Amino acid sequence: MNTHLFKNIVILTGAGISAESGIRTFRDQDGLWENHRIEDVATPEAFHRDPELVQRFYNARRSQLKDPNVQPNAAHLALAELEHAWEGDFLLVTQNVDNLHRRAGSQNLLHMHGRLDQIRCLSCEEVIVWTEDLAVNESCPQCGIKAALRPDIVWFGEMPHHMDEIYFALEKADYFISIGTSGNVYPAAGFVQLAWKARKIEINVKDTEISRAFQEHLIGPASIEVPKLVRQILGE
Repeated sequence: MNTHLFKNIVILTGAGISAESGIRTFRDQDGLWENHRIEDVATPEAFHRDPELVQRFYNARRSQLKDPNVQPNAAHLALAELEHAWEGDFLLVTQNVDNLHRRAGSQNLLHMHGRLDQIRCLSCEEVIVWTEDLAVNESCPQCGIKAALRPDIVWFGEMPHHMDEIYFALEKADYFISIGTSGNVYPAAGFVQLAWKARKIEINVKDTEISRAFQEHLIGPASIEVPKLVRQILGE
């Protein structure tokens, strides 16, 4: 691979990369969580209707991050290595809300669907790092208003974060690499089309709905295929 021709890399990661670290996926196979529809715990309307249920759902998800068995895997580590070694522009965009990329050492990182370890105040709009359970009547550390704190998560019907920055990076990308994504969640599923001049590489355990838009396919676990690709890109 003639990497000297390439300067700008945009990488998109999805649930598949975190699943190998033991992070449970957002939606169970039956589409339910404790007999509730995901739409009942992941929409602004659900939070208004039953904030206690919504907070309990995200408290449970946040607690996963403290499990000592949940650690960055070889794919997370390889992407951090690539970022640190790459001389051109590098942007890692993740659909995941966990903290595994940051724990692996990634720095130029955008969480388009928000972060489990952050909360946001509906009153003053302050975003606060938060790693503990969040009670419904918790006071905002910034403005003091009670019952105004919500998870800093993009819910169904809300606009993903950082879209202008992501679109700008895709326009000038020389590489676009998609890792562990389903290919059926938009707007992320459309990124491959926006990276119009990029060399497009997909890594997944199987073909996806958008696989035909990629020029190269690496089939297998991210923890195996990503380190191999990074070594190839860096010419090792």
